[in-house]
Amino acid sequence: MTLLPQTTTEHESTQWVDQGNAECRYVSLDREAMRKALRQQLDDELLYRMLIEERPHQFAEALVFVAESTIRRQRDIIAAIESVIAMPAYQQRVLAYAPNTAQFIPEAHGIFFGYDFHLSAKGPQLIEINSNAGGALLNAILIRAQAACCDSAGINATTVQNPEQAFMAMFLEEWQAERGQQPLHSIAIVDVNPPTQFMLPEFLLFKKLFEKNNINTVICDPSELDYRDGSLWYGDMSIDLVYNRLTDFGLEAGSLKSFLEAYLAKSVIVTPHPRAHALYADKRNLAILTDETALLELGVTAETRALLLGGIAHTDCVHKEDSEALWAARKQLFFKPAKGYGSKAAYRGDGVTKRVFGEIILQGNYVAQALVRPTERQLRVENEMVDLKLDLRQYVYKGQEQLTSARLYQGQTTNFRTPGSGFAGVVVIPADDKGDRSAALALT
Repeated sequence: MTLLPQTTTEHESTQWVDQGNAECRYVSLDREAMRKALRQQLDDELLYRMLIEERPHQFAEALVFVAESTIRRQRDIIAAIESVIAMPAYQQRVLAYAPNTAQFIPEAHGIFFGYDFHLSAKGPQLIEINSNAGGALLNAILIRAQAACCDSAGINATTVQNPEQAFMAMFLEEWQAERGQQPLHSIAIVDVNPPTQFMLPEFLLFKKLFEKNNINTVICDPSELDYRDGSLWYGDMSIDLVYNRLTDFGLEAGSLKSFLEAYLAKSVIVTPHPRAHALYADKRNLAILTDETALLELGVTAETRALLLGGIAHTDCVHKEDSEALWAARKQLFFKPAKGYGSKAAYRGDGVTKRVFGEIILQGNYVAQALVRPTERQLRVENEMVDLKLDLRQYVYKGQEQLTSARLYQGQTTNFRTPGSGFAGVVVIPADDKGDRSAALALT
């Protein structure tokens, strides 16, 4: 989302961003106005209840302020990463520790790469890349609802593009990469026991989007799919494409055998797929991208090396022989499983116990990342002052930014469970606009 209040110089915009995030202490948008806008655009009472009543902290009712220079820097970092990922030497190195399923090379690229950043005094720092980042369509819904609220407050709110249209075009591009101009008839949105998933409302939103584009769509568990007669079936419906929301990124579980066979036989398009996760999202890859010696060996240019080393939180693979040094430095580290997701089994070093640290060392599939403390956004929520942490996510396809979002949260990780937390719209503060900032200030 891009809301464009008016500012002066780039230095002043950065100062204003810091002040806005630190001192704008009230809920930034009218709660009832936003809920009314959500109800109108969803036009589905069940979905509205799921998002607003059953998941009251899915959407933050605050905005996050970001300098335009920060967004430009993120784009430069992403472009640098994408250039390295395209290198055959890099791919050979990371595929050496990837599951066998990642050796299969589909034509589809993989969708919804999520580049997650913390902000720091030296600029944005990438902390991880996700290969099946959730929340993109929820953020598209939020953009329109918050834009409506901004319009009612006299704010000139614009979006750079229609996110839903961009997402639909992305799915069609994935399909056409494998099947050319054949029509796409059916999509299965696949996750384990979908009715129990926290992101079920987004699955339903995607189903509505696909069906609006005349594509038959089902939401199902992989056990409900059957590979026979050269096709993947859901009952009597042949599935053309699977929108893969599974967190078994390599499709390695025995229960996925039929699904995997269909994918490897090219009987169905799967996106995102195991190779996408292996190239982008395995956290051991960050240890290569922040190792200058490794980058030199790969032949990465000096300019690209500078972007990577300055824009990614330094990461090392955890090895048993380094346990003493890691324990001594733990308060400045964050420990993450190499194939982790959603902050599961991740630990800030200053809170890790000796027992848990021992388990991390024994498992041997963790990385230790330099701790980049997230920016805080202070708000008054339900008549109490709440300090919320924030991170920024760029949703990217083939290196191109599709949507920028923020997440507000309390505690160690983004959990969408605490008052004031949730996905938040982003206000980009440009450096070269000469008007005044009164409209943006009115939001706070």
